[in-house]
Amino acid sequence: MFGRSLYAAFAVLAVTAAATGCGGGSDAGASLVDKAKNDKKLVIGVKADQPGLGLRTPDGAFAGFDIEVAKYVAKQLGVEANAITFKETVSANREAFIEQGQVDMVVATYSITDARKEKVSFAGPYFVAGQDLLVRADESGLTGPEALDGKKLCSVAGSTPAQKVKSEYSKEVQLQEERTYSACVDRVLGGQLDAITTDNVILAGYAAQHGGKLKVVGKPFSTEKYGIGLKKDDTTGRKAVNDALEKMFADGSWTQALQASVGASGFALPQAPQLERY
Repeated sequence: MFGRSLYAAFAVLAVTAAATGCGGGSDAGASLVDKAKNDKKLVIGVKADQPGLGLRTPDGAFAGFDIEVAKYVAKQLGVEANAITFKETVSANREAFIEQGQVDMVVATYSITDARKEKVSFAGPYFVAGQDLLVRADESGLTGPEALDGKKLCSVAGSTPAQKVKSEYSKEVQLQEERTYSACVDRVLGGQLDAITTDNVILAGYAAQHGGKLKVVGKPFSTEKYGIGLKKDDTTGRKAVNDALEKMFADGSWTQALQASVGASGFALPQAPQLERY
């Protein structure tokens, strides 16, 4: 009698554990499309400190181009804006958040790279930027990557710009890696560091935010294709997101969102990019 009771208890625990393992933010094995259809809500990872792209506003909401792209894509998947939970991500934790199911997708100036494709899938690109430098407005000597010798440079840990500096310019510069770009901005404004390096569209937002105290050098030295990060091998989800982006490009919503979010910074707005359907 005792053996049967013990067996039954273990059976209940096994069923409960299985059910728990299938719940949460992103069901194991389920496509983003299924998640959106069944739950009618999504958790989306975004940046919180990038003016014009992904910025947390004083009332706790999020605003910027990435946010508008995320809302449009979610709408096409059947999820209304008020059913989206935006979760702050930083460059170093984007893959982990997707892999762990903490978010359903990431729209956070997320450059598509071969190394990242080993861990997550990408839809897009929805924007193409280039790595550049942000310096104090009175800086005249730092004219591009060729003038980095002896300079103190700031970027963000886990970012492609930081990796590029370490792989190609490590002998010329002293690289300081921070958790966020806003921390880099503070150190450049304070005179402790000479420049920030990341994508030009991000830097343009910081320059505009600080009213003439900073300037973008304007000599990009890379190509950064921003993608929407999804769970690895979610081919159904990637196709659905690409379809949504294609519609956003075609109906004018992409251009409208970019102009409204980034236009005021003076950044030269590009045309919509070509999607990579692999």
